Amino acid sequence: MKSLGTLFRILAIVLTNVMCGVVGFHYGKMVWGVENAGYSAPASTALLLSIPYLIGIAVCVVLAFVFRTEKQTSAEKHKV
Repeated sequence: MKSLGTLFRILAIVLTNVMCGVVGFHYGKMVWGVENAGYSAPASTALLLSIPYLIGIAVCVVLAFVFRTEKQTSAEKHKV
């Protein structure tokens, strides 16, 4: 179970980095579009792309916590 907890912690960190990159890219693209291409939507709509990433990060953090506490309780049960 330790490896699953570690896996979900690493996945949460990777998702935060990917989210920052994707949202930053689309925000910059929207700013350019508003200034040069005549987009009517504000650039802040690019921030809506962070919602699925935030849900995924929250799920990974919860699962990492669950596997961590499960590991601790199983270690206490097997302690002699």
